[in-house]
Amino acid sequence: MADLDAVTGAFSFTGGFIARRLLADGRRVRTLTNQPSRTGAEEMDVEVAPLQFTDRDALIESLRGVDVLYNTYWIRYPHSGTGFGDAIANTRRLMGAAAAAGVRKVVHISVCNPSLEDPLDFYAAKARAETVVRQSGLQWAVVRPTLIFGPGDILINNIAWLLRRFPVFFIPGHGKY
Repeated sequence: MADLDAVTGAFSFTGGFIARRLLADGRRVRTLTNQPSRTGAEEMDVEVAPLQFTDRDALIESLRGVDVLYNTYWIRYPHSGTGFGDAIANTRRLMGAAAAAGVRKVVHISVCNPSLEDPLDFYAAKARAETVVRQSGLQWAVVRPTLIFGPGDILINNIAWLLRRFPVFFIPGHGKY
């Protein structure tokens, strides 16, 4: 078994936690990122490789020698010309490259209760991305957290700020979470 794992977005909140945990366990870590100049590599002692969805050969090379891929790649909302359909297609490309590079297993970070029938595009797209992972031919695990928070998190502080200032707390969607 190789001692090299890859984390998409090891400089992000969730990916950073995963990368630090792997490093603490004695694993070598390579991050796949589309922002290689972003700070963090020196502090975490990780290899940096490009996350090039449009260049299959480069993506395969970024994953070569990796045992487990921890996939935190996703978009929170459509922006800069990238929508949920693009994120699903990119997940498909990433899984194909992982298979071609010989990655043994994928741990895919999803969201609590995704559903293909969900009226919220975010949840329906997450369900489609999970289907891509399950159909990849790789060993896989899907993690479905309800909420990820910790040091450096801003979501909980934003929710607390809203609760202190407004008498009603709005929960978007249909409420079937």
